[in-house]
Amino acid sequence: MKAYALMTETFQRKTGIRIVHLAWLAAYPLMFLIPFSPDTRWQWGGFLFAWSGCFLPVSLSAGIFGDDIASGRMRMVMTEPIRPFELYLYRFLGLSLQAAAHLLSAGAVILLLHQLTNRGRTDHFAAWLLASWLIFNTWTALSASLSVVVGRQHNSMLVVLGALVAAFPLYMLLLFFEDHLGTRIYLGILRYAGPPIELLVRFGRGRDNLLQATGTIGHSLLLTGFYGAVGIVLLARREFKGATD
Repeated sequence: MKAYALMTETFQRKTGIRIVHLAWLAAYPLMFLIPFSPDTRWQWGGFLFAWSGCFLPVSLSAGIFGDDIASGRMRMVMTEPIRPFELYLYRFLGLSLQAAAHLLSAGAVILLLHQLTNRGRTDHFAAWLLASWLIFNTWTALSASLSVVVGRQHNSMLVVLGALVAAFPLYMLLLFFEDHLGTRIYLGILRYAGPPIELLVRFGRGRDNLLQATGTIGHSLLLTGFYGAVGIVLLARREFKGATD
């Protein structure tokens, strides 16, 4: 019962979450109304990955802990018989289950409209769905952990700014020093320590063999677990922890 209440709370904590889901889903049928050339065969799985896998968690996780901490509600929540890791875990699972339902709904809309119009491509669509859910979880764990130490909804802003700050030096390095050792080191850090966008895009395109695909999925889950573990430690160390003693 406690787990169910905490997971549903992530959806009910503000009405804006329902609006975000509806707005994100509305983007898919609107894309079919754009008068692209009949020869344009864009990849619907890649759009799903970018739009809902990468951008949706930024909106859904905004202030997931920061709002309650700033308003003082967190102290009241922590007076309940609940441990910090349970609070973090069930709120994260609440977001992850929302993403699963959202992505399946979006996938159904895309496949239906594709069947009716034959616009775009749906190659490896199941792999793209899985990749979208995996990258959603990784971004959500990172954003939720930031929300423990950043007030209000600034965690989402920091995630976006951090991604831009990390991407700009990479662009400049690849542009002017593509073969330099420092470029390869920086690229490796972003590839394996940051959200594995590049690896999951390769997985979604079906370019991995079975061993590579298993490694990519495992790597994504490990990163999600690591980001989440950092958030749990930070949450347990906050001063309102004493309210449960």
